[in-house]
Amino acid sequence: IMRLVQLGQKETVLTSHSIWLCATCQACTTRCPNNLDVAKIMETLRIMSRQENRGCQKDIDLFYHEFLKSVRAFGRIFEMGLLPIFTLKAKRPFTDIGLAPQVIKKGKLGAFPHRIKGHQQIARIFERFELDRQ
Repeated sequence: IMRLVQLGQKETVLTSHSIWLCATCQACTTRCPNNLDVAKIMETLRIMSRQENRGCQKDIDLFYHEFLKSVRAFGRIFEMGLLPIFTLKAKRPFTDIGLAPQVIKKGKLGAFPHRIKGHQQIARIFERFELDRQ
């Protein structure tokens, strides 16, 4: 992706499935020998792709909206709520269901949402953003 950006291959980059695979874990940014903020570049490319309606797959858009709904409601992501809703709306209700027992057993997913302190302020950020878009 970085080489395609260097070559000015905007259409190829913005329609690439690869930009949506980045988990924004910052590992590439930390290890980049050229001190590029690769994770930020990938996020910028995803934003550009969405703004220009290029290659934004239906499931990606659906996940994006459900993710943000969870953050707005709880101030953080509630995986046990997000994943079933997303897979149902994406018409893939049993995708990854085999992983659930292992993850729950290890205590990686909570059965109930945990609201962070200040979740109301985060909800207000969303409200201000929506007002600015109007």
